[in-house]
Amino acid sequence: MTAAAADTGLLAPGRAASPAADEAGDAAYLRALLDAEAALTRAQAALGLAPDTAASAVTEAAVPDRFDLASLAVRAREGGNPVIPLVADLTRAVGEEHGPYVHRGATSQDIMDTATMLVARRVLAVVLSDLERCARALAGLAAEHRDTPMAGRTLTQHAVPTTFGLKAAGWRSLVLDARDRTTAVRDALPAQLGGAAGTLAAFTAYGAEDATALPAAYARELGLRAPALPWHTLRTPVADLAGCLAFTSGALGKAAADVLTLSRTEIAELSEGSGGGSSAMPHKSNPVRATLIAAAARRAPQLAATLYGALAAEDERPAGPWHAEWEPLRDLLRLVGGAARDAAELAEGLRVHPDAMRRNLDLTGGLVLSEWLTASLTPVLGRARAKELLTETARRARAEGRPLTELLAEKPELRNMDLDASAGPVRAAGSAAVLTDRALERR
Repeated sequence: MTAAAADTGLLAPGRAASPAADEAGDAAYLRALLDAEAALTRAQAALGLAPDTAASAVTEAAVPDRFDLASLAVRAREGGNPVIPLVADLTRAVGEEHGPYVHRGATSQDIMDTATMLVARRVLAVVLSDLERCARALAGLAAEHRDTPMAGRTLTQHAVPTTFGLKAAGWRSLVLDARDRTTAVRDALPAQLGGAAGTLAAFTAYGAEDATALPAAYARELGLRAPALPWHTLRTPVADLAGCLAFTSGALGKAAADVLTLSRTEIAELSEGSGGGSSAMPHKSNPVRATLIAAAARRAPQLAATLYGALAAEDERPAGPWHAEWEPLRDLLRLVGGAARDAAELAEGLRVHPDAMRRNLDLTGGLVLSEWLTASLTPVLGRARAKELLTETARRARAEGRPLTELLAEKPELRNMDLDASAGPVRAAGSAAVLTDRALERR
């Protein structure tokens, strides 16, 4: 088995073959580590701390195909991280003349943290593209179904009428919240450069008059934010990543949870455009995209919790907390990247069934209008009597299986009133449509 085939996502269909997974795989991490090393030499050359020929030599040597991933992984056990063997191999590849300028003044965590920020930036670019796709598709659904009535459900039960347009607009609002948070985090991802204990002392020893200028030059080479301070044990960037990724997973998971409920056979208000089959039951068309998104939403918080736990890191560089971040952060990036892809596909292919929505809305025989009827009768009967009357009549409607408005019409005090059973859904649809329009005004 080759190193490239070692993790194909066999047990992770949510991320398998996704662009985000590719951007966070071992090969992508190796590329980022080499990018970080090459940028460091170029930054030093830009400040006169290394010859331009050394910067060119390191950049030319930092080609991922020239390095053995499997060997690096095994040799990383010796020092506890993959940077140590990579620096040795890169130094040999550069040659005797320019080898001394490889990794000069840096520590392993500088390179590993910087590479992680590069990987995160590249993955988040893919995530943001898919979130935009998802938001566009949901905007189309919201506009198309702004007047499509359906039952609003609270605590699993029919509550009051709403519209599918408003529901889709709500999903879109969460997706846009995730987009905005992810964009802010992506744009703030910093380079890491501090040297052995975060003091930049080695760079001064190598001739820098003002070593504090080097992190900004390094960040410019990489397209990352310049750090205010070395953040070896100040893990705000990782915590911010954890937060935006966990939120994004949960935001997408909300829509998936609704789709899973509304696509049940006995509800049938929604269905996926390309449902999945069953190994045993040929008739099934399972909501697979929503299922995978829901699975991601359940895993993401625990991965984020590990990253938050690593905030309590001792000393100037820690033993354990930093190392504990690597795998859960990469898992979280890949997980959310896959969920965003699935959410875009789900939204673009979602099938809406207005007839089923109307049929289900009528299941309660008008009980879903009780709130509207109470409000309508309050000016005539007073609030207390209106509520009492509707509570009593609703109980009879359930027990006798009769429409609510039919029972209300039998009440002496209401005989001269026109109780239009359709007015409740119509009014609800109108209000929901206005809210939908307001939601769609958000860019």
